[in-house]
Amino acid sequence: MLESRRHMLMTVAAAAGITAVQSLPMFAQHPTVPPPRPSPNAPDPNAPAGLERAGVSNPDAKKLDLENQRQIRADIDKLYDLVSQLKQEVAATDLSSTLSLNVMKKAHQIEKLAKEIKDRSKG
Repeated sequence: MLESRRHMLMTVAAAAGITAVQSLPMFAQHPTVPPPRPSPNAPDPNAPAGLERAGVSNPDAKKLDLENQRQIRADIDKLYDLVSQLKQEVAATDLSSTLSLNVMKKAHQIEKLAKEIKDRSKG
């Protein structure tokens, strides 16, 4: 009889503990969602009517496009030079040893420049 009372008391205590833990705010099922950030391209709601476009001039799209193409070509030439240098350094090193820090830095530069070219070519 003492064993059944002990078993019942442990069951009640466990149920009370689970109920208490679930009511704590850190275990609540309702996560807080932060409010969405407004788009940087959205018009300013605090600006007076008719002044949204005042003073903003659209730059010549062709001029920007030509400048962008010229910059991409210059970056590609630089990328080609870096890759050629990396190839020469790797060819000069022993393949059974670890690569030098110079090789790793040059590979990082190549990766960074390739990402810049990719981003610039997207627009």
